[in-house]
Amino acid sequence: MADVESAIVNVKKFDKGADDKLITAVFKGLGPSVHNKDSSSVACSDPKELATVKKNYLMKKLGLEDGPELDAAIKEVCETMKEDRIKSRVTFYYLLCKKFKKESVYA
Repeated sequence: MADVESAIVNVKKFDKGADDKLITAVFKGLGPSVHNKDSSSVACSDPKELATVKKNYLMKKLGLEDGPELDAAIKEVCETMKEDRIKSRVTFYYLLCKKFKKESVYA
């Protein structure tokens, strides 16, 4: 997924009322990683990948404290997105951002 329009369409599969501005901000915040096939997706079957999402996104970017609720949220998003074999990192991060009500990070 290399363009913001595709990201918006993908997010809206999981959140019909998704905020286009927030999706665009998450997309831009991911920088060049959205253009790389490997880094543009999240592998829910890879514990190392999920630990990286927790540490680098939830804790560093969103400023959340480590705890079981972070792991539970990641698991929940994996479950929500289970219909997609390739899980878009933009969508994954958007859903986590909304779950923790951290939209202000992108304001």
